[in-house]
Amino acid sequence: MPLPFTPLDPVALTLDLARVPSISGAESEVVATVEQLLRGRGWEVQRIPVSPGRDDILATTGTPPVLTLSTHLDTVPPFIAPRLDGDRLSGRGSCDAKGIAAAMICAAERLRADGTAVALLFVIGEESSHDGATAANDVPTTSRILINGEPTERVLATGTKGALVATLRTMGRAAHSAYPHLGHSATRDLVRLLASLDAVVLPTDPVLGATTVNIGMVSGGVAENVVAPSAEARIMVRLVGPSDTVESRLRDWAEPKGNLEFTRLVPPVLLRTVPGFETGVVAFATDIPRLTNWGTPYLFGPGSIHVAHTDHEFVSAADLVRAVDDYVRLAGAALAAAEAPAATAV
Repeated sequence: MPLPFTPLDPVALTLDLARVPSISGAESEVVATVEQLLRGRGWEVQRIPVSPGRDDILATTGTPPVLTLSTHLDTVPPFIAPRLDGDRLSGRGSCDAKGIAAAMICAAERLRADGTAVALLFVIGEESSHDGATAANDVPTTSRILINGEPTERVLATGTKGALVATLRTMGRAAHSAYPHLGHSATRDLVRLLASLDAVVLPTDPVLGATTVNIGMVSGGVAENVVAPSAEARIMVRLVGPSDTVESRLRDWAEPKGNLEFTRLVPPVLLRTVPGFETGVVAFATDIPRLTNWGTPYLFGPGSIHVAHTDHEFVSAADLVRAVDDYVRLAGAALAAAEAPAATAV
């Protein structure tokens, strides 16, 4: 049965992809939709297992790829149905990153027609644990260039900050709130610690800028009339260098009042650029550090990260169309840079 959109129209394709809910962990329907589309267009499609019932999609032209266009198909919750109102295409995934996937498919069709050995790699789990990219990196590939798609406002990124997640826990002793001296308040310790967080001196980088810290979630206690026996806060650090220094300084800040547990880590990355594109740093983390086997990475995409993950997420329809040309042009420039002879030291 033919799909209800024009495959080479990035706006119509974005709408159809965005109509399929694909919150991280529940991406199977959108993966099947993309697989059906690409097979129908004559691509050789391979599923890459990630976890039971969850797969990435790798599509090739039948020849070993030298260049790969890649982005993610999962989204953050909640699902928001797409809508096209004039030039504004809104809805969950419109800019992060189903619009990017649509533009990449259209660009890859043009590159394939020109004889470029191109691949499309669509991963899952980017918004949670990057498990899709981790699984894809174990697949043998001949790709020498990776163009990763995220909403950079059509700016070619010179680097991305990393991400480090930490949980800060404080422990107290429960007591009746009328007799607080008989207990010890974990929530009070937590609040006092968090109030002093901005005084911690963290690293800066001449390209990536300052390390930043976000207190994303705070919880604790059992009731308003009980001295809180425990409390915790979830913190995300945007890294500009190795995590060791940040972890050490945050432990010095937290102890002895609190205990820090560090979990998810994505390192920062400095990226290549090519002439002809506006450039700049992005502060968010991407799948690029988990896709090291896919070639020299570039990061580019339509849409703004400032509206991603919000209830007013959108992308300009005109920018989706422009992005198709951008990806074709970026692919050509990246291939030319890869084929240029290395400079000889004098």
